[in-house]
Amino acid sequence: MAKKKSIKYVCQACGYESPKWLGRCPNCGGWNQLEEETEVAVSKAHQPRANFTGQVPEAVSIQDIKIEDVPRIPTDMEEVNHVLGGGIVPGSLMLIGGDPGIGKSTLLLQVSAQINNKNISVLYVSGEESATQIKLRAERLGVKGADFYIYPETNLDAIAQTIERVKPKLVIIDSIQTMIKPDNESSAGSVSQVRETTQELMRIAKSNNISIFIVGHVTKEGNIAGPRMLEHMVDTVLYFEGDRHHTFRILRAVKNRFGSTNEIGVFEMAAGGLREVANPSEMFLEERMPGASGSAVVASMEGTRPILAEIQCLITPTAFGNARRTASGLDYNRVTLIMAVLEKRAGLLLQNQDAYFKSTGGVRLDEPAIDLAVAVSVASSYWDKETAATDCFIGEIGLTGEVRRVSRVEQRVYEAEKLGFKRIFLPKNNLAGLTSPDGIELVGVSTVFETLKKVFPERN
Repeated sequence: MAKKKSIKYVCQACGYESPKWLGRCPNCGGWNQLEEETEVAVSKAHQPRANFTGQVPEAVSIQDIKIEDVPRIPTDMEEVNHVLGGGIVPGSLMLIGGDPGIGKSTLLLQVSAQINNKNISVLYVSGEESATQIKLRAERLGVKGADFYIYPETNLDAIAQTIERVKPKLVIIDSIQTMIKPDNESSAGSVSQVRETTQELMRIAKSNNISIFIVGHVTKEGNIAGPRMLEHMVDTVLYFEGDRHHTFRILRAVKNRFGSTNEIGVFEMAAGGLREVANPSEMFLEERMPGASGSAVVASMEGTRPILAEIQCLITPTAFGNARRTASGLDYNRVTLIMAVLEKRAGLLLQNQDAYFKSTGGVRLDEPAIDLAVAVSVASSYWDKETAATDCFIGEIGLTGEVRRVSRVEQRVYEAEKLGFKRIFLPKNNLAGLTSPDGIELVGVSTVFETLKKVFPERN
């Protein structure tokens, strides 16, 4: 079989390919990002590859395809099942990313052990740790099982042969940036290596009905490293978020072909591994200080789950010419926009005030319904007046100061009612057809100025 080598230059930031070296990538503008890669082109077309049963897939009429209800494989963690849409789908390819040391390997090792306890064989492939290192962590987490295999290897051809020999139902690849295809002469972690190894893993998963988890490194911006097509190729993309200096972790789904996107699962890192948090709203609010100004509670939707979180704001006079604006857990552009609306439509003089925003508990809030809570927290800190401990705020704010309707308001209201909130401010247009739970006062508002008059009547 004749082979021909070709040299190209690939941008390590965006995947742009060039026949010659360039100092600056014409696609993303990055400097010194193009690296030389050698590809081996095979003149003969690739032959169809059979699965483990020896069958080669063939084209069939859509009328001849029978839909079978394939049961999902549930884990013992309801938070993981919730994020995945009910459990692991056989034959799915799932990608999980997160900061180093955040707990990705710990989570996957626990999930693997729970699956193995259901008499399902598991193969854990590690390209970064030895079998002894994984064994030590497994003993700490209480992992054991005869059909739980550990395989420290980076050669994907050897991994494919091991999968064919062991025939597991769940495979963990930790991590994709360490895997290599021997016929690709580029270095591990390069764009072409990541692309080709992921394609091979996708073929193995689909043709043999094996569920595969892939661990991916992240860049300094928090995105999964490698070509963007990596996220398009897989069925599910998960991000494991959190601060290494705190115990709480959040598993977030940003893509899921078998369930809802933007679902989250909340965990707490303990000595014996990750422990799921059954009531995230209570956790996010448990340390809220009563009587403190600059605080407001919002009922935000994370996928199909309502989450109550506290938004804090600190307004202080600026000591420099330009006022500072910082945001942690909130979108910077959103908070600056709301401050501009408050200055123009509600008469708050904020141009000479520094503003610091934070969403407590480590959760990131980025949906439009948090706007009203952000505005109330700004006014509360600006006037140094606390909000009532039993008040909750829901609503999107427009540039003219109007409070616009939001989706799934009934679920938000019932979540607030479960945690003891008595008064909920929400868009007036959302009141139509909405039944108020017992003991809950629903206050409909049309503008942000009207909201501030009702929340802080002593300021009028």
